[in-house]
Amino acid sequence: MTARPPGRPRSGVHAVVFAATLSTVHELGYARATVDRIAAAAGIAKTTIYRRWPTKGALIVDCLLDAFGPIPLEGAGRAELMSSAIRWIAAKIAEPGVGDAFAGVFSDAVSDPALRAILSTRLQDPYRIALQEALGEPENRVLFFIDVVVGTLLHRMGMTGEPMADDDVTTLTELVLPHFTGSPP
Repeated sequence: MTARPPGRPRSGVHAVVFAATLSTVHELGYARATVDRIAAAAGIAKTTIYRRWPTKGALIVDCLLDAFGPIPLEGAGRAELMSSAIRWIAAKIAEPGVGDAFAGVFSDAVSDPALRAILSTRLQDPYRIALQEALGEPENRVLFFIDVVVGTLLHRMGMTGEPMADDDVTTLTELVLPHFTGSPP
């Protein structure tokens, strides 16, 4: 019989930390959700977090990847696929702690080139590539689609403290689709 190594089982640490991260961000806001507070909420040592994530930004990005999961590319045509993508990201941003975490890490990245690189390669690229392949669109058009949709959703959250209402998501979809479902310029 093999002795179990001391400490918490490793497999559940990510789930516990991600849940504690979103809960802490939801309760305290992004700025006040420090690694110390997240570790306390998770019931683990902050060194456990820093062994896996060297910065709060890296932790938040992985937490967001976990919260978002893969993009559901559903729909018979381009308009349906893009509409479902818009509704999916709006719903994810509306989840407790997710929109706050996304807006906070996005804001931090403005003055942190290393965090910008993590956001671009780890968070944005997988979704950009999936959309490019599904839509058959060039990178610049997909990036603009992401900018318009995510930027609008985060702006609304920053201005009101609330996620965008369903009626407004419908209006956003109606405004965006004609540009992106027509022929590329």
